[in-house]
Amino acid sequence: MAMTTTPPLPHDKLLDLLLDVVCVVDIEGRFLSVSAASEQVFGYRPEEMIGRTAFELMHPEDRDHSLKMVEQINSGSPSQDHENRYVHKDGRIVHVMWSARWLDAEQVRVGVARDITGRKRAEAVQAALYAISEVAHAAGDLRMLYARVHQVIGKLLPADNFFVALYDAPSNQLSFPYYVDQFDPPPPSQPLDSGTLSAEVIRSGKALLLTPETAEQLLAKIGTVAGKHSLDWLGVPLIAGTEIIGALVLQSYSGDVRYNDQDLELLQFVSSQVATAIERKRTHSRLEFLAQYDQLTELPNRALFLDRLQASLTRAQRGTLRLAVLYLDMDNFKLINDTYGHSTGDLLLKEVAGRLRKCVRDSDTIGRLGGDEFAILLDNIAKPGDAAMVADKIIAALSNPYQLEGQTLISSPSLGIAIYPEHGQSEQQLVRLADEAMYVAKRSGGNCYRTAANSTATR
Repeated sequence: MAMTTTPPLPHDKLLDLLLDVVCVVDIEGRFLSVSAASEQVFGYRPEEMIGRTAFELMHPEDRDHSLKMVEQINSGSPSQDHENRYVHKDGRIVHVMWSARWLDAEQVRVGVARDITGRKRAEAVQAALYAISEVAHAAGDLRMLYARVHQVIGKLLPADNFFVALYDAPSNQLSFPYYVDQFDPPPPSQPLDSGTLSAEVIRSGKALLLTPETAEQLLAKIGTVAGKHSLDWLGVPLIAGTEIIGALVLQSYSGDVRYNDQDLELLQFVSSQVATAIERKRTHSRLEFLAQYDQLTELPNRALFLDRLQASLTRAQRGTLRLAVLYLDMDNFKLINDTYGHSTGDLLLKEVAGRLRKCVRDSDTIGRLGGDEFAILLDNIAKPGDAAMVADKIIAALSNPYQLEGQTLISSPSLGIAIYPEHGQSEQQLVRLADEAMYVAKRSGGNCYRTAANSTATR
């Protein structure tokens, strides 16, 4: 029985079966021949690439480095693993690894290009996860965390316009603690039913990708509006456990940057790590707050007040500065608490804290030391009389009637004043002297102040 053999395929047909792109370029980098895989890797058919230079398709940031590499190859040093990026015909970034050699006799360069975008993306995602984990522990506060997360995401995707939206369920408010946008300022806080795209992502718990081709249909479906400038909009929910705490959003205003489903999947994968980092940092910040602040009034507690007093004393002792400590107690507070209940008493204390804030400068410190006792640090005062002026202001403010739960209540303060350096040298001494002066004012009938160096209460 006669055997038949299949004739071998032509050389160019064999090349077209390869997944890698095989190409020949002249000394100026113009494509002379390109295998069929170019359409898969670069998005362009071979005939679309002939006559064009590789630098036309290359990512602008990689051109200088690649030009130096080409000069080395043309001088007789073959390259087997140099990498650069190209802009695919559909606008996405393609990572390519090259093997190339210069053929001096033919005056051409032969190259084989392998698409390593998937590998580079996997490496970048892995690096991003490590970076976000590191950021979550190293960032000093949430604002710093958001800025670092922006940097990390910017290494994975075009992220010139990026913001974090956070949702507070008890108040039903959507806020924007981090917002970087080339056109618009950060929007104000708004309810979840505000009709924005970020609100829709949080409400639905689903990622959302809008492109010029899909925007009209999607916007009509969800009944909301897009930004006035945005061409592409990509948002993913931030989910911590089972709770949706916010959204990460990228926007593109340029046709050169187009987001796709792969970008959505990538951002969604990273968002779970970001949500965990945000929740961890928020919990840590909350624990720090609880350790230093009074939960009811949100004023510094005794420990934080004394820390700030000690720091102010250190500054004052380096120069000729004065500071004052005012210690106050609300008259009749126990009677109000016993008569109207602790909830009313708590409301009174919160109102006292609010009124005190309006009586002092931002540079001063108000602390709740316990019960109905408050202390005020007046930092860097010019003369002892400045403390007396603030005491008068506080007495006037706190003596006005309180409207609480349908009741009109009257409670006025008794104050004691101690001044550095006249009355004391240490934080413990100043607080003790101000406390003692406050009790003298209370025994004098209340609604007045007394200084540590004076035995007469002043109304």
